[in-house]
Amino acid sequence: MSKIKKSNYMNPYLAGILLGLVVIAANFISGRSVGASGAIKSAIVAGVETVAPAHAETATFYKEFNEGHTGNPLNSWLVYQMLGVILGGFLSGVLSHRLTWKVEHNPRITSRTRLIFAMAGGILFGLGSQFGRGCTSGSALSGMAVLSLGGFISMMAIFGTAFALAYFFRKLWI
Repeated sequence: MSKIKKSNYMNPYLAGILLGLVVIAANFISGRSVGASGAIKSAIVAGVETVAPAHAETATFYKEFNEGHTGNPLNSWLVYQMLGVILGGFLSGVLSHRLTWKVEHNPRITSRTRLIFAMAGGILFGLGSQFGRGCTSGSALSGMAVLSLGGFISMMAIFGTAFALAYFFRKLWI
């Protein structure tokens, strides 16, 4: 019988409480909530303005973004928040000795298949966050933090859809 390696992760209930406190603190300190899609949008706008400035000046998406923002799109607190999330996740992996180049997946599929589905899921999530005018952090967590009915509906829709679809995609991770 093989030994199962036990990972020491934070208690999920404590992590949830801490996440809630971060959301409330962000609302209190900045008057805005947290969200990843705003940082991604800022990075895309900055990239397009650098690579194709003529397109950025004429396309509605970029014009609407720039109307609400002044200066460099990357000089946004959401961009710094996301950089902190990436750096924090990396440091957490290093300090807990969990940082590896291994792709975790079901033995019945390849690493390539797992990565393709992960990329497809990320792209669909990004598109959905634009259609929904925010990611799960912005729509659900932040909405719930201010007791918005829309936030609660978003959270139920997100987790309900994930639960309904998990059966069909379970072989990608178990």
